[in-house]
Amino acid sequence: MRVPPNLTLPGLLALIALAAVLLYLERDGGGGSPAPRSATSPQTTALRPDAASGAFDYYSLVLSWSPTHCESPEGQDDHAQCAPRNGRRYAFILHGLWPQYERGYPEDCPAKTTWVPQPVIDDMLDVMPSRGLIIHEYRKHGTCSGLSPEAYYRTARRLYDSLTIPQRFRNPTAAQFLDPDDAVDAFVAANPQLKPDMVAVACRGPGSRLREVRICFSKAGVPRSCGVNEDQGKLCRSARMHVPPVR
Repeated sequence: MRVPPNLTLPGLLALIALAAVLLYLERDGGGGSPAPRSATSPQTTALRPDAASGAFDYYSLVLSWSPTHCESPEGQDDHAQCAPRNGRRYAFILHGLWPQYERGYPEDCPAKTTWVPQPVIDDMLDVMPSRGLIIHEYRKHGTCSGLSPEAYYRTARRLYDSLTIPQRFRNPTAAQFLDPDDAVDAFVAANPQLKPDMVAVACRGPGSRLREVRICFSKAGVPRSCGVNEDQGKLCRSARMHVPPVR
């Protein structure tokens, strides 16, 4: 830009300001708004466009501690799990099989069908004692596996059956108080194929009650280390966890 020889100081300052504006517009492409973040940026935990095709990183098999659920307000109305007609009382149940990203997770993915056939439901009721839970888990998580309801629950059953529940969690009739790491160690001791970084424990509520144990598997069904979703420090911050007994 050529500067006139007789330009005054105020005029010079105005000229500098105009040059700065022109330089900004040139670099910004003519707009003043920043470009939106990519939908696949590391911060994103929402659904990716390819999630329905099974584009996730690993599975988290979630075992729920039934006594904690049955002591909750929600459990008071859950007769199938907490007051079954056959009188059975549950310890760990299979809560679900969750596709996970290394950071974040998909949910409610587009799928050809969300209808779970009755024979599939019947085959899972011994370890998932709630018809509503079985249907909910496929709609929310199974649709993101890229599998049909039949294949999804075959996978869930296979991974569940590959585990040995530690003796102390099979049918305890007295309350236990332990460090979450003790629960991890118990699962590792009972399952030589597992390592501590493949298991995470969640607790919640008054007294930090045991809520669930998560065990991580590859998409091929091989135990593997968990991602940040199973950060033990976030799932259970207490060093003393209450494990309600089976009643």
